[in-house]
Amino acid sequence: MLIEIDDKIVTDELFSRKFVCDLSKCKGACCVEGDAGAPLKADEIKIMEEIFPKVKPYMTKEGIEKVEKDGVSYLDDFGEPVTSLVEGGACAFVSYDPDGTTKCTIEQAYRAGDVDWKKPISCELYPIRAKEYESFTALNYEEIDICAPGCVLGESLNVPVYQFLKAPLTRAYGEEFYKSLQIVHKELEDQNKKEK
Repeated sequence: MLIEIDDKIVTDELFSRKFVCDLSKCKGACCVEGDAGAPLKADEIKIMEEIFPKVKPYMTKEGIEKVEKDGVSYLDDFGEPVTSLVEGGACAFVSYDPDGTTKCTIEQAYRAGDVDWKKPISCELYPIRAKEYESFTALNYEEIDICAPGCVLGESLNVPVYQFLKAPLTRAYGEEFYKSLQIVHKELEDQNKKEK
Protein backbone atom coordinates (compact mmCIF):
# COMPACT_ATOMS: atom_id res chain seq x y z
CA MET A 1 0.00 0.00 0.00
CA LEU A 2 1.20 3.51 -0.84
CA ILE A 3 0.57 6.45 1.47
CA GLU A 4 0.67 10.13 0.48
CA ILE A 5 2.22 12.56 2.95
CA ASP A 6 2.55 16.09 1.56
CA ASP A 7 4.65 15.73 -1.62
CA LYS A 8 5.92 12.26 -0.63
CA ILE A 9 4.55 8.85 -1.54
CA VAL A 10 5.72 6.26 1.00
CA THR A 11 5.30 2.51 1.01
CA ASP A 12 3.60 0.97 4.03
CA GLU A 13 6.69 -1.26 4.35
CA LEU A 14 8.39 1.63 6.15
CA PHE A 15 5.97 0.86 8.99
CA SER A 16 5.35 -2.89 8.63
CA ARG A 17 8.93 -4.04 8.04
CA LYS A 18 11.41 -4.11 10.91
CA PHE A 19 15.06 -3.13 10.56
CA VAL A 20 18.11 -2.24 12.66
CA CYS A 21 21.43 -2.31 10.82
CA ASP A 22 23.59 -5.10 12.26
CA LEU A 23 27.03 -3.92 11.17
CA SER A 24 28.76 -6.66 13.17
CA LYS A 25 27.10 -9.24 10.90
CA CYS A 26 26.90 -7.58 7.46
CA LYS A 27 30.23 -5.69 7.74
CA GLY A 28 28.76 -2.81 5.73
CA ALA A 29 28.22 -4.87 2.59
CA CYS A 30 25.83 -2.23 1.17
CA CYS A 31 28.90 -0.01 0.60
CA VAL A 32 30.70 -2.64 -1.48
CA GLU A 33 28.01 -4.73 -3.19
CA GLY A 34 25.38 -3.75 -5.72
CA ASP A 35 25.07 -2.84 -9.36
CA ALA A 36 26.00 0.86 -8.98
CA GLY A 37 27.29 3.44 -6.54
CA ALA A 38 25.09 5.30 -4.07
CA PRO A 39 22.62 7.74 -5.66
CA LEU A 40 23.68 11.39 -5.47
CA LYS A 41 21.95 14.75 -5.80
CA ALA A 42 23.63 17.46 -7.89
CA ASP A 43 24.44 19.57 -4.82
CA GLU A 44 26.00 16.54 -3.11
CA ILE A 45 28.40 16.02 -6.03
CA LYS A 46 29.58 19.62 -5.65
CA ILE A 47 30.05 19.17 -1.88
CA MET A 48 31.99 15.93 -2.39
CA GLU A 49 34.28 17.62 -4.92
CA GLU A 50 34.91 20.48 -2.48
CA ILE A 51 35.64 18.29 0.56
CA PHE A 52 37.66 15.62 -1.28
CA PRO A 53 41.04 17.07 -0.19
CA LYS A 54 39.97 16.85 3.48
CA VAL A 55 38.50 13.35 3.11
CA LYS A 56 41.51 12.02 1.20
CA PRO A 57 43.60 11.16 4.32
CA TYR A 58 40.89 8.67 5.37
CA MET A 59 40.54 7.00 1.97
CA THR A 60 42.23 3.92 0.54
CA LYS A 61 44.91 4.32 -2.13
CA GLU A 62 42.54 2.76 -4.68
CA GLY A 63 39.72 5.12 -3.73
CA ILE A 64 41.93 8.18 -4.06
CA GLU A 65 43.22 7.02 -7.45
CA LYS A 66 39.67 6.40 -8.69
CA VAL A 67 38.40 9.84 -7.65
CA GLU A 68 41.50 11.62 -9.00
CA LYS A 69 41.14 9.79 -12.33
CA ASP A 70 37.34 9.73 -12.83
CA GLY A 71 35.84 12.14 -10.29
CA VAL A 72 33.57 11.59 -7.28
CA SER A 73 30.66 10.27 -9.37
CA TYR A 74 29.53 8.72 -12.64
CA LEU A 75 26.19 8.16 -14.38
CA ASP A 76 24.61 4.75 -13.82
CA ASP A 77 22.67 2.73 -16.43
CA PHE A 78 19.64 5.00 -15.88
CA GLY A 79 21.63 8.20 -16.38
CA GLU A 80 21.52 9.04 -12.66
CA PRO A 81 24.62 10.26 -10.78
CA VAL A 82 26.09 7.79 -8.27
CA THR A 83 29.29 7.55 -6.23
CA SER A 84 32.39 6.30 -8.03
CA LEU A 85 33.30 2.67 -7.49
CA VAL A 86 36.70 1.02 -7.20
CA GLU A 87 36.95 -1.68 -9.88
CA GLY A 88 33.16 -1.75 -10.20
CA GLY A 89 32.71 -2.88 -6.58
CA ALA A 90 33.32 -0.88 -3.42
CA CYS A 91 32.44 2.78 -3.13
CA ALA A 92 35.57 4.89 -3.66
CA PHE A 93 34.87 6.55 -0.30
CA VAL A 94 35.07 3.31 1.73
CA SER A 95 37.87 2.23 4.05
CA TYR A 96 38.06 -0.93 6.14
CA ASP A 97 38.48 -1.81 9.81
CA PRO A 98 40.98 -4.58 10.60
CA ASP A 99 38.05 -7.05 10.75
CA GLY A 100 36.92 -6.05 7.25
CA THR A 101 34.00 -3.84 8.28
CA THR A 102 33.53 -0.90 5.93
CA LYS A 103 33.74 2.69 7.12
CA CYS A 104 32.57 5.76 5.23
CA THR A 105 35.59 8.02 4.89
CA ILE A 106 33.37 11.09 4.49
CA GLU A 107 31.69 10.27 7.79
CA GLN A 108 35.10 9.65 9.39
CA ALA A 109 36.21 13.13 8.33
CA TYR A 110 32.90 14.55 9.60
CA ARG A 111 33.25 12.87 13.02
CA ALA A 112 36.84 14.14 13.26
CA GLY A 113 35.63 17.69 12.60
CA ASP A 114 37.48 17.99 9.28
CA VAL A 115 34.30 18.54 7.23
CA ASP A 116 30.80 19.73 8.13
CA TRP A 117 28.87 17.34 5.87
CA LYS A 118 28.15 13.78 7.07
CA LYS A 119 27.63 11.76 3.87
CA PRO A 120 25.23 11.44 0.91
CA ILE A 121 21.65 11.24 2.16
CA SER A 122 20.98 8.09 0.11
CA CYS A 123 23.66 6.28 2.13
CA GLU A 124 22.24 7.41 5.44
CA LEU A 125 18.65 6.58 4.44
CA TYR A 126 19.43 3.04 3.29
CA PRO A 127 17.50 0.63 3.11
CA ILE A 128 15.01 3.36 2.19
CA ARG A 129 15.48 4.46 -1.39
CA ALA A 130 14.20 7.92 -2.31
CA LYS A 131 13.37 8.67 -5.93
CA GLU A 132 12.49 12.21 -6.91
CA TYR A 133 9.89 12.72 -9.63
CA GLU A 134 8.56 15.97 -11.07
CA SER A 135 5.72 16.41 -8.57
CA PHE A 136 6.58 14.02 -5.72
CA THR A 137 9.27 11.97 -4.00
CA ALA A 138 8.78 8.22 -3.61
CA LEU A 139 10.18 6.52 -0.51
CA ASN A 140 10.49 2.76 -0.87
CA TYR A 141 11.97 0.00 1.25
CA GLU A 142 14.67 -1.92 -0.63
CA GLU A 143 15.04 -5.50 0.52
CA ILE A 144 18.32 -7.19 -0.36
CA ASP A 145 19.95 -10.35 0.97
CA ILE A 146 22.98 -8.59 2.45
CA CYS A 147 20.66 -6.71 4.84
CA ALA A 148 19.04 -9.90 6.20
CA PRO A 149 20.88 -9.56 9.56
CA GLY A 150 19.37 -6.07 9.94
CA CYS A 151 15.90 -7.49 9.35
CA VAL A 152 16.47 -10.21 11.96
CA LEU A 153 17.73 -7.67 14.52
CA GLY A 154 14.90 -5.26 13.69
CA GLU A 155 12.33 -8.03 14.21
CA SER A 156 13.88 -9.05 17.54
CA LEU A 157 13.84 -5.42 18.75
CA ASN A 158 10.49 -4.63 17.05
CA VAL A 159 11.81 -1.47 15.36
CA PRO A 160 10.04 -0.35 12.16
CA VAL A 161 12.28 0.83 9.31
CA TYR A 162 11.18 4.45 9.61
CA GLN A 163 11.96 4.56 13.36
CA PHE A 164 15.46 3.20 12.84
CA LEU A 165 16.03 5.91 10.24
CA LYS A 166 14.60 8.81 12.25
CA ALA A 167 17.77 10.94 12.07
CA PRO A 168 18.30 10.73 8.29
CA LEU A 169 14.58 11.07 7.53
CA THR A 170 14.52 14.22 9.66
CA ARG A 171 17.74 15.48 8.06
CA ALA A 172 16.32 14.93 4.58
CA TYR A 173 12.70 16.01 4.99
CA GLY A 174 12.34 17.81 8.32
CA GLU A 175 10.84 17.21 11.75
CA GLU A 176 7.25 17.78 10.59
CA PHE A 177 7.52 15.03 7.98
CA TYR A 178 8.84 12.61 10.60
CA LYS A 179 5.95 13.52 12.92
CA SER A 180 3.58 12.75 10.03
CA LEU A 181 5.19 9.31 9.69
CA GLN A 182 4.56 8.70 13.40
CA ILE A 183 0.89 9.67 13.00
CA VAL A 184 0.47 7.37 9.99
CA HIS A 185 2.15 4.52 11.89
CA LYS A 186 -0.27 4.92 14.80
CA GLU A 187 -3.25 5.02 12.42
CA LEU A 188 -2.05 1.83 10.70
CA GLU A 189 -1.58 0.09 14.06
CA ASP A 190 -5.08 1.16 15.18
CA GLN A 191 -6.54 -0.07 11.90
CA ASN A 192 -4.78 -3.44 12.28
CA LYS A 193 -6.16 -3.81 15.84
CA LYS A 194 -9.71 -3.17 14.60
CA GLU A 195 -9.33 -5.79 11.86
CA LYS A 196 -8.23 -8.47 14.35
